[in-house]
Amino acid sequence: MGDFRQNIIPHIHNIGREERQALKKHKAKILWFTGLSGSGKSTLAGKLETYLYGKGYNTYILDGDNIRKGLNRDLDFSDESRKENIRRISEVSKLFVDAGVIVLTAFISPFKEDRAFARELVGDDDFIEIHVDCPLHVCEKRDVKGLYKKARAGEIKSFTGIDSPFEEPEHPDIRVNTALNSLDECLSELIKNLEPQIRI
Repeated sequence: MGDFRQNIIPHIHNIGREERQALKKHKAKILWFTGLSGSGKSTLAGKLETYLYGKGYNTYILDGDNIRKGLNRDLDFSDESRKENIRRISEVSKLFVDAGVIVLTAFISPFKEDRAFARELVGDDDFIEIHVDCPLHVCEKRDVKGLYKKARAGEIKSFTGIDSPFEEPEHPDIRVNTALNSLDECLSELIKNLEPQIRI
């Protein structure tokens, strides 16, 4: 049996990304938020989206828990499933960029290799890695979802930061520290760095 993929021929559409960006009057980007559970990724992504939406930018948030309830509900939290989780999200994010949308992804995405794959897939110019930096002890003290308590009790296995590693970005495009700065201060830092990159 031959490789069935040789029979897959992508269709070239009449309307492309450049036309969609021109219509929306801004560049499409992936804003990839990475950080420990409880670092503030989803909250910060939500605040940023509210700001961008208010300015007329076309945006969409892909959030870890929401995606795991639908598209990726067949995946567990093994290293292999985590890699597949990020691969699928990378492919979906690429589609959003082609649609001319600014997509904000809020995933722990603990492995450098997987984040590098996402960047390579969509292209360096379209990928902005945002490290939401917050020490483990602060995230664990917040424990907004009660997950660290369960992980410490052995009820959750392979939990990032406890018995599974988080490989911090060495050179993120943007780094904000939610332990040392307020969410509003982090938001201001993001806006300052991002707006010049998404304007046409």
